[in-house]
Amino acid sequence: MEQIRAATRQDAGAIARVHVESWKTTYAGIVPEAYLASLNEMEREASWQEWLTLDVDVFVAEMDGEVVGFVSGGALREPVEEFDAELFAIYLLQREQGRGIGTALLRRLAGSLKDRGFRSMAVWVLEDNASGRFYTQSGALRVRSKEMEVGGVMLPVVAYGWADLGAIESGA
Repeated sequence: MEQIRAATRQDAGAIARVHVESWKTTYAGIVPEAYLASLNEMEREASWQEWLTLDVDVFVAEMDGEVVGFVSGGALREPVEEFDAELFAIYLLQREQGRGIGTALLRRLAGSLKDRGFRSMAVWVLEDNASGRFYTQSGALRVRSKEMEVGGVMLPVVAYGWADLGAIESGA
């Protein structure tokens, strides 16, 4: 049975594990292999310890007491069209994908951001990442593209956006 709940600082290690494992499976063949090999759970845990003290919404998905995914978001970090909030990260362990957990995390984040007064949300995604389909199936539209440096290489990224957080939250 899955549970979605607000993350606490005690979750930093579990979030870091999911973050690193997910990067290694999701971005294999997209991001330079040396960069993926260099990802370090302990360094990522320290970053999450700090991140969890900021004005950011972070939720975790637990399956039988194990954190198997997470989502984070907050105020938009760089202007993207008319959007006012941003989905910073959403990751699930590969074995848990395709079960609706990602959608549940996305809806929880949308509801939380809406409760905080945000209206819409954007997300930046590596263009070659297969997750683009997840965003469009949840109602997002592709709104912009640019390049971003990852592991010393410039890679194309795409912004997807949802004009109405309420539509995500309700599953409309």
